[in-house]
Amino acid sequence: MTQIPSRRRFLQSSLGFGAALCLPRSLTGFPRELPFQISLAQWSLHRHFWGTQGSDLDNLDFAATTRGLGLEAVEYVNSFFFDKVKDAAYLKEMKKRAKEEGVRSLLIMCDRIGSLGHAEAGERKKAIEGHFPWVEAAAFLGCHSIRVNAHSTGKGFEEQQKLAADGLARLTEYAAQRNINVIVENHGGLSSNGAWLAGVMKRVDHPRCGTLPDFGNFNLGGGKQYDRYQGVKELMPYAKAVSAKSHDFDEQGNEIHTDYFRMMKIVLDAGYRGFVGIEYEGGKLDEMSGIQATKALLERVQRALSRAAAQE
Repeated sequence: MTQIPSRRRFLQSSLGFGAALCLPRSLTGFPRELPFQISLAQWSLHRHFWGTQGSDLDNLDFAATTRGLGLEAVEYVNSFFFDKVKDAAYLKEMKKRAKEEGVRSLLIMCDRIGSLGHAEAGERKKAIEGHFPWVEAAAFLGCHSIRVNAHSTGKGFEEQQKLAADGLARLTEYAAQRNINVIVENHGGLSSNGAWLAGVMKRVDHPRCGTLPDFGNFNLGGGKQYDRYQGVKELMPYAKAVSAKSHDFDEQGNEIHTDYFRMMKIVLDAGYRGFVGIEYEGGKLDEMSGIQATKALLERVQRALSRAAAQE
């Protein structure tokens, strides 16, 4: 079992890299400001949280674990504190621990709350209102967004677009009053069709509604896959967060399913300069090792793209 690194151990081992980032550009060969920052999606540790990979990690320890891995921003998943969304004391403790660790809370990924594009108006309304407490929790924790799903039970491409857009628009109106974004991930079905989801964004047409492009979630079902590079390109104009999905790595440390250099160029060419979240879902490496491998790859991409920008 790979042990969760302590903050002290991590800081000692990473001192060299941290010091390098403080050097002038002329000494490092790349700009002081890297083109994007790296965060950690809580789903990367789902086996640890569920106690199926040798530890039973508590949600309240997520900020400290993230800091111990050398990262300073978190993306929560509601599944790990589903029954605590209205527990003010619990949320206060989450916020306190993140602050103590110097970790930023970016967003909450929300699942299991119903279909925002349900064909039945009553069920759609129920799903919309079911997200309200998570909007409130995100605002309290200092997040900028909640991530939702755009699943619809309607029939056909266009009808599902209309229904999903209706649910998203109504939820966004509520969230906007609390300065929270509502962002949609490509997460299976039609939402994994970049053109479909981009069309939903155009229908909603609200500055607080956007996307969270995921590098790997382009499974359309029935054995069909949407082109991941095309999909991310279509979703980036609306992106308010990005998920660097990873599964397997070759001997050089490259993800074998996604060309991270090509993908991150698409992300940056769209003008995005926010956080890119590590979301490791592989099975060959344990979760800690998978997170570290993804982090190392993203840092390599950071340096390479920074050097390329400096030479332009």
